[in-house]
This record gives sequence, C-alpha cells and structure tokens, in this order.
Amino acid sequence: MWSSDRTSVVLLVFFASILSSDAQTSTPAPGQVACALRSNISCDECLKNVTCLWCNPTSQCMDYPASNILPPRSLCPLNDARWGVCWVNFQILIITMSVLAGILLISILVCCICCCKCERIGNKREDAKMEQQTRVRKAHQKARTEMQLRHDEIRNKYGLSKDNPYSRMNDH
Repeated sequence: MWSSDRTSVVLLVFFASILSSDAQTSTPAPGQVACALRSNISCDECLKNVTCLWCNPTSQCMDYPASNILPPRSLCPLNDARWGVCWVNFQILIITMSVLAGILLISILVCCICCCKCERIGNKREDAKMEQQTRVRKAHQKARTEMQLRHDEIRNKYGLSKDNPYSRMNDH
C-alpha cells in the first residue's frame, strides 16, 4: 500500500512539474483565456485549459497550484476539485492512480517470480535428464566391460588369447 501511494505521489509530481514548466516557460496562446476568467461558466470550459483546476461547490476556475503536488484544502477540498475531466474528482483520481500503480507493481513482481521459478524448474528437469543419461551410459559401459571379460575368459579357456592384441597371428 505504501509503495502504491508513493507511486501515485511520484506520478502527480511528474505531471505537476510538466504543468509548472509549461506554465512558466510558455505564454498563453491567443485562444487561451486565463483560468480566473472562466469562473462561474462551466467545468468543461474551465478544463479545456490543462493548467486550470475547477472547484465544484464554489464554481471557481483557478490556476493549478503547480508548486504543490496536491491542491491545498484551503483552495479546494480534494473531493470537490476537478482536473482533466469534470466527472472525476481529484480524490478518486489519486486513489485510481494508486490502485493502478499497485496492480502494475504486483503484476511485474508476480511475473518476475514466475520467470525465476520456471527457470529453476527447467534447470532441475534438465539436470535430472542429464543424470538419467549418465546412468544409462554407465550401465551400458558396465555391460560392455562384463561382456569383454566373458569373451576374454572364453579365449583363455580355449587358448585363443594373445599377449599382444596388436601382433600378427602366427600359424601354429
């Protein structure tokens, strides 16, 4: 919960810094009217300018206080403040962004855990397969060795054994 609240605050700071930099560096376009002049008209008219904040009970349109992350309660309570769209109050906007950020963080965490777990399972399977192959090879080698010993015993029994297996056979 704490990380999602921090995430929402970080997002709000980011948006506020964008707004404050736009407000400080740019002059209002000829078609844009100052926020205070849009008071007592309508929320939709006020929020056409992104730098404006609408306070519902007082029907006032005011400049968004970019120096603060959230508009102060003395200016307008969060549940009565509108920014961006008229049908979502600022408090619900903050809660929604916090929940979405929390869901995003949890889903990323779950994906990372699943990937690590699947990778470990894959390694265990691969290790077991390699161990099984090693056991099969050892069993084949043991069978071959036993068969070679039996053949050597038979050769010795019938006098067919040679001292040097690489020497030519002599006709005796």
